[in-house]
Amino acid sequence: MTRRDLLRMIGVAGGGALMYQAMNNLGFAAESPYRRASGLQGTGRGTVLILGAGLAGLVAAYELGKAGYKVQVLEYNARAGGRNWTLRGGDEYTELGGHKQVCAFDKGLYFNPGPWRIPYHHHGVLDYCRQFGIPLEPFVQVNHNAYLHSPDAYGGKPQRLREVQADLNGGVTELLAKASGKGRLDDMVSKEDREILLEALREIGGLDKDFRYVEGRASSERRGFAKHAGGGADGKPVFSKPNALAEVLQARLWAGLGTNEQQEYQTTLMQPVGGMDAISKAFVERIGHVVTYDAKVTAIAQDEHGVTVTYEDARSAGQPRQAKADWCVCTIPLSILSQIPIQVSAAKAAAISAVPYWASSKIGLQFDRRFWEEDEAIYGGITSTALPIGMISYPSHGFGTKKGVLLGSYTFSTEAFEFTALTPAERVREAVAQGATIHPQYTRSFENGMAVAWHRSPFTLGCFGGWNDASRAKHYADICSMDGRIVLAGEHASYLPAWQEGAILSSLSAIDALHARAVAGGRS
Repeated sequence: MTRRDLLRMIGVAGGGALMYQAMNNLGFAAESPYRRASGLQGTGRGTVLILGAGLAGLVAAYELGKAGYKVQVLEYNARAGGRNWTLRGGDEYTELGGHKQVCAFDKGLYFNPGPWRIPYHHHGVLDYCRQFGIPLEPFVQVNHNAYLHSPDAYGGKPQRLREVQADLNGGVTELLAKASGKGRLDDMVSKEDREILLEALREIGGLDKDFRYVEGRASSERRGFAKHAGGGADGKPVFSKPNALAEVLQARLWAGLGTNEQQEYQTTLMQPVGGMDAISKAFVERIGHVVTYDAKVTAIAQDEHGVTVTYEDARSAGQPRQAKADWCVCTIPLSILSQIPIQVSAAKAAAISAVPYWASSKIGLQFDRRFWEEDEAIYGGITSTALPIGMISYPSHGFGTKKGVLLGSYTFSTEAFEFTALTPAERVREAVAQGATIHPQYTRSFENGMAVAWHRSPFTLGCFGGWNDASRAKHYADICSMDGRIVLAGEHASYLPAWQEGAILSSLSAIDALHARAVAGGRS
């Protein structure tokens, strides 16, 4: 099997996001190519309608406004940001089906149901944070003291990530050391390199002087001690006993380790202080006067002279209104846009309808005390579990304070659909029940929660565009191309699906194409 065949299979099975992650692992995908532009060349003249005030729409409005265009933004919600969204106490949210939730989090607590972390190499997001003075803080992705868990492993007892990682590394490096000692690697490494390899294996795996992964100081310094070093007469540490490699392999908890090695999740990750919506709020501070909220787009038409968009009040059945402009940047998710009459080429219309959106669900849970810190010394990071809740993420801020909000569940695909067959209140209860198998404190400390299912969100109908290799080859160019006076933008028009960086890069590419066409007098 060639690497290309492998990537194609990953893309077909798991969509563009997984394929991009696999490309990162194989060295085919680079970090974000964003470089701050010096400004659109030439003076922008004319008017631009921007549909959607998510990050792609906000970037387009901000940059085109600076270039001299007169812009108007139509936004379905009563707020800007789109999936860049933070829920706080008092916020209301109604999903498809009419289930309304009112957030009851205490003041100062919040939950990001959409984007919740920023990789260090997402230069576009970070540059706008820098330009706008948005303070950032570390987001803890990997915490060696968090858990890996499966009801089928170790009697259902959660295992510390550091223990699983150390035992896997130790067992594998011991095997390699034994193979090298028996000459089975002689045709692969020189004698000189073999000695260097053995020293590397000893260091990486925590092996003893005889290249064994056994109970002792070297292994305990990696997996943790049974009794930690202390002071006084009883201060001597006690070594922990490693699990045998066969046991580690059969437990299959190692499956939760691979994500941490992917470039998207490598240290350092960051988050805005106080909630991810600090980014969209910073844009609104600069261009908010051009945004019309509660505007539900119902039709998009164009001719050689301009674009006409029909919209109505998203909260009441009022008279349809129209907005006109010379150009249009449409950032409406394809899951929504495919249901709106739009006057574009047959190829572009087919492309808009060709991209399904992934199902995803998140649940935020407030507790009356931060038991994960007080009882278990977990400060940030993620516990992965084979239970349907998928994962638990501990807040990377507010260490040492009284209360906190956990990301109590993050699911995709089948698990997300199963969760959202329940009402939001039932989803919250189920997340508490499942989480209690890992943290028994759940049942005593839980106070309230919020459940957001992206495929039941009326403004997205899904989490992100589910490209695969075949659909990109057939439709991606048509999604990104300028069609008359209309150009599309959003994470779906990027090779970074589901990421804010993809939305930003696609928007910058779209407005460059629009500006070039405008400067050329509308000619192709």
